Amino acid sequence: MLSYLHAFHAGNFADVQKHGALALVQTMMRAKASGIACFDTHAGSAIYDLRSERARKTGEADHGVQRLWGARDRLLSGDWKPFLDVLTGFNAGGGELSVYPGSPAWFQHFLRDGDALTLFELHPSEGEQLADWASEAPIRVLRQDGLAGLLRQLPPRQPRLLTLIDPSYEVKTDYIEVAHTLGKAWHKCRHGIFLVWYPILTSGLQEQLKDAVRGTDARKILCSEVHLNNSPERGMVGSGMLVVNPPWGFDSRFGAMMSDVAGSDVLNLSHDIGWLVPE
Repeated sequence: MLSYLHAFHAGNFADVQKHGALALVQTMMRAKASGIACFDTHAGSAIYDLRSERARKTGEADHGVQRLWGARDRLLSGDWKPFLDVLTGFNAGGGELSVYPGSPAWFQHFLRDGDALTLFELHPSEGEQLADWASEAPIRVLRQDGLAGLLRQLPPRQPRLLTLIDPSYEVKTDYIEVAHTLGKAWHKCRHGIFLVWYPILTSGLQEQLKDAVRGTDARKILCSEVHLNNSPERGMVGSGMLVVNPPWGFDSRFGAMMSDVAGSDVLNLSHDIGWLVPE
């Protein structure tokens, strides 16, 4: 299915969690000089206008990144600085954010010489915008299924790997397919860092993903979940991230970041972090 457009949801609380984790992992990985192969399996269109009709129709950013932005001077964790620096780079002045970077732009910000970025996107209009955005950068855009495409690209030429897997989960079988892809990718690149985003739903479908991941051979999988304190009766009530092979110390540092934004004056949510699968 290709009906999902992230423009309706860009900058929501789930994006804050997902891109906060991505920015922290990339910051920590940059401490070593060796090259990193980066992959984004469901890239989207890279840049989102928070003033657009689609964004304003849902207003999700108002309860997500806009609230974090408004509280930026009160954040205690220094690990928010790279995240805020990226937002500042896309937004002049100190008022409300008007632009929100999608995952490809977060990846690009942290790229160095010797790193590589491959983006997958099947949606026709999203893929076209993505290709236009990446046309003047050393970024590869592949208009194909990201899960199958990722497996074809592994192992990479670079010595290290960072992959973001974040489908829309419009199709219920995505939960199992993501888990199976993760297991196969881990066998191809056991040292790689994999970030897997998933929605937390009232239906509990996310448990299929977690159970299936436990059934793979992949080890050392950290699980971060946020739950909205004022959640809707149906639909998405939270957001989850699996981090395979997280950098040392990531769990405590990311936990501190999420604690910063959990209060009712920011995102108004609870956060849990722990090992889904130990080493």
